[in-house]
Order: sequence, then structure tokens, then C-alpha cells
Amino acid sequence: MQLQALAPARSPFAEFLNRSAFKALSLRAFSSSDYSNQSRGGLPRFFSPVLPSSKGAAIRVQGDEFWHMTKVLRLSTEDRVELFNGKGGLVEGCIQNIDRSGLDFVAMLDPKVALPQSTQWHVFAAFGTLKGGRADWLVEKCAELGASSVTPLLTERSPSMSDNRLDRLQRVILAAAKQCQRLHEMILNPPTKIDGLLPLVEESKISLVAVAEATPVVSILTSSKKESSGLIIVGPEGGQYTS
Repeated sequence: MQLQALAPARSPFAEFLNRSAFKALSLRAFSSSDYSNQSRGGLPRFFSPVLPSSKGAAIRVQGDEFWHMTKVLRLSTEDRVELFNGKGGLVEGCIQNIDRSGLDFVAMLDPKVALPQSTQWHVFAAFGTLKGGRADWLVEKCAELGASSVTPLLTERSPSMSDNRLDRLQRVILAAAKQCQRLHEMILNPPTKIDGLLPLVEESKISLVAVAEATPVVSILTSSKKESSGLIIVGPEGGQYTS
């Protein structure tokens, strides 16, 4: 598959990311190189929207992650794990107490926060009718390859997407983030029609759309100056975009 560049325009994404950057005085900033060399055999990592504020602080872990920790991996008290919040925060600690409803996690170190990657790619994909797990695969690979967000595109033959399907894709994103040790969770945006995409294309400095026999994406990126963000538009199957 090759990609073709669309007309460049001003991008609002860099300003947005600067305004919404994750900041917390209790977290210590570190670069991506500090955690990128963690092996798959390191501490088990789990998601928690809230992290302990400092070394020695404790939080409660419940729900799916609690189940995964205790029923799937059979972790017990004093076992060491990591928690991340999907916004760059990461903390190492241990399980202090387990009961029927959840477990208590105690931070053994002060939390840290990873800075976002310098390049932010936002993927818009028409995949509402993909079957056999291919939609899960597409979203999973976008997360693993570092996309900042994914937006399902609604077309004439896929006019809607159920809440159950969106919930499943959100679980796929979280699982992919843990698998590849990504600290900034990819955002799953609400589904939109093609018409809703046009203003974003006009505002973006670089937008790429998948078109058969187009200029290879490598040629486009090497001939363009480095941008802090951009759009990638893919699908639907058959190569026909219908709003």
C-alpha cells in the first residue's frame, strides 16, 4: 500500500498537545530512552487511571486489571509490578493486600512521567465492515506503531458502529499498550463521517491518504520537512471513499 500527500496547511495539533500535556508536580520527567530498553521479561505492567502520588503511597486496583493480576497471572502479596496511567505516568511498586474486591498497590519509588514522542500521527480509518478480527488487528498495529489516535470513518456501507464494538477496540488498545510497553495510550476517537474529516485535512500541515499507485510514503516524508503532527487516512476496502 502506498500513500499520497494531500495539500499542506496549518496544523492545530501541536498547540493542542502543548495545552493538554500531562503535568504533575509529584511526577519526575524522563525521556523515552529511560524505559524503551525494558525487556518483555521485566515487571508485569498494568493500567490504572490513578497512580500513587509518591513513594510509599498506596492505591486500590479493581476491575479487569485486578482480575488479570490475581486470576490470570496468579500474583500474590509482595509481588512487584508496574502501573501506568496511559498519559506517560509510570510507577513501580508491590502488592500489599488482596481481598475479594481488589488489591492494594504500594509505590516503592516515586512515580515518573515520560514525555510524549515528538511526532504525533493521527490515523483515520474506514474499517466498520472488517470481519474476522481484522479491525482488531488494524487498531492493535496502530497502537504498536505509535499512532497518537485512531478515528473510525463511517461510510455508506458501514453507517454506524455499536458501543460494544467500540468498547472491544478500547480493550484492544489497552492490551497493545501493555504488550509493547507504550506509556501514552492511543486515543480512540468517536466515529465520524468523511465530511467531518475535511476541516482537519485543511488545517493539517501534512495529510497522507492511501491511494493505489500513488507516490511511496517514504518519498513523501523524505521530501517534506519534519512536522510535529500529521494525518493518515486509510480505507475503506475497495479503495472507494463514500460519505
